[in-house]
Amino acid sequence: MRHARDGAAAAMSAASRVLVARGRNEPREHDDPDVAWGQRARDGVWVPTRDGQRLHIGLDVTAADTVAQVLRPTLRAYVGVDVDTDLLAQTTVGGIRLLTVIHGPDAPAAFRFPLALPDGLTLEAMPSGGFDVVHQRYGATVGRLYSPWACDSMFRPVKADYALEGGALTMRVRHEGAFYPVVADPHYAR
Repeated sequence: MRHARDGAAAAMSAASRVLVARGRNEPREHDDPDVAWGQRARDGVWVPTRDGQRLHIGLDVTAADTVAQVLRPTLRAYVGVDVDTDLLAQTTVGGIRLLTVIHGPDAPAAFRFPLALPDGLTLEAMPSGGFDVVHQRYGATVGRLYSPWACDSMFRPVKADYALEGGALTMRVRHEGAFYPVVADPHYAR
């Protein structure tokens, strides 16, 4: 079994390599006082919308009691949240990203993120594969869950998509045959 500190370092290393290879269009890490991270994986994160409300994105993981290792105020590591899986939770300009690091073929291929939307907000599927958070009364987009992407250690794209199942967004990553680690990125922005 990996030591938690070694796991955080391995997850950071894998994610950093992929993000550098993807280039400068990636959202910048940035402190946002409107984002509130829970202490444990099961607590998830509360994120703001453009209209001043907050929605909750949960982390439905096997090891829900995993305590976050706060690497810096804008970055948390949840090591061993599932078999061969770590999660890096990052605050970005205008939102968050949940870098899911898959270390081997025994890792799950689906990751659930339960959503709690405030009254008056709903999710609307977008042609890109993402979801807009829409104010029902005014029809305005007040947040966005961008289409997920995934990449293996050889910088090859790995198929990733969302499925909306009840009150949860499930990210499916088809990582069989990939070179590990694989990094997948759900990203929310207001």
